[in-house]
Amino acid sequence: MGSYTDVALIHEEVAVAPTFGSSLPVPNVQEIVKSDPLHVPERYLIKNQEDMPKGADHTCKLSSEIPTIDFSLLSRGHKEELTRLDLACKEWGFFQMVNHGVATEVLQGMKDAAAKFFELPVEEKNKVAMTSDDKQGYGHAYVVSEEQILDWSDLLFLIVYPPQYRKLKFWPTTPEEYKEAIEAYSIEVKRVGEELIRHISLIMGMEKDALLALHQELVQGVLVNYYPPCFMPDKVLGKSPHSDTSTITILMQEDNVTGLQIRKEGEWVPVKPIPNALVVNVGDVVEIWSNGKYKSIEHRAVTTESKARLSYATFLFPHDDVEVEPFDHMVESPGSLRMYKKVRYGDYLRQSLKRKMEGKAHTDAAKTAS
Repeated sequence: MGSYTDVALIHEEVAVAPTFGSSLPVPNVQEIVKSDPLHVPERYLIKNQEDMPKGADHTCKLSSEIPTIDFSLLSRGHKEELTRLDLACKEWGFFQMVNHGVATEVLQGMKDAAAKFFELPVEEKNKVAMTSDDKQGYGHAYVVSEEQILDWSDLLFLIVYPPQYRKLKFWPTTPEEYKEAIEAYSIEVKRVGEELIRHISLIMGMEKDALLALHQELVQGVLVNYYPPCFMPDKVLGKSPHSDTSTITILMQEDNVTGLQIRKEGEWVPVKPIPNALVVNVGDVVEIWSNGKYKSIEHRAVTTESKARLSYATFLFPHDDVEVEPFDHMVESPGSLRMYKKVRYGDYLRQSLKRKMEGKAHTDAAKTAS
């Protein structure tokens, strides 16, 4: 039996761990596919012709122009790579990152354990199902009305850092190695993420540790998305278009299936996986801090007819009480407009969670009236 201190600590953790609002219950997509692979319920079908994806095998010239950043060069202080990071954040809000130092076995361990979890019977997965008052656990997010078109995906979302925010009742105990895989992967992504934020601090003209300090306490969540195959991949979306409310997001893709697309020059650009690379996108927090110099990228996920796909997104974001507004020195010149209002991060995050994912709706709502 645990000591009084252990019990007190548990109570303290429960008291301080934030909640992230509720999402309406909807069917498990994986189970829909299992029961009838040729049936796509009406609630998932896109009505607007312009939003219909061209499919995961769609090619686009811009795909080959997506920036690649060498993390090892950044870490060694190469000025040219820092300039490349600045351009990637400014012109794309997005890049693929190689030589990040996360061991291949750690990446693969996360993929293998997650794949086993999503292959479990639904009854087993539901042991860590989201509750009515929180978005941690297994289920679906951003479902706010009975009328909205649903995404063709299921998910598992967990807060991993700071440790006192963890709600272990939502951490799967099957497969046995999953907790350990999440821990090993998250420690490494935290290391990489903190170093990236230090370099974003530099390109924003500040001391290296200034941005991290402004977070008060860096919060880290991991989201595993499961996209089942779909009989009508051109009529559904795995994930609706959105930007991330984070500071930065670090994503691991499957090596052999393309599903992520980013919006660039009015076109949906497929992001072809680079084996063992991590994908990084600028989040809304950096967009606001930089007064729009670095924009959070709008992205979505498409499905395929023959293959399931998983993706692994890590969000790094500030403590709820942090006030986010454009830095004075990022408002380019005297008389320039402040593009965004001051927002309390916790309020900004929860407002975004109360609505369906719709492009850049969050940052648009934070803009000052011009």
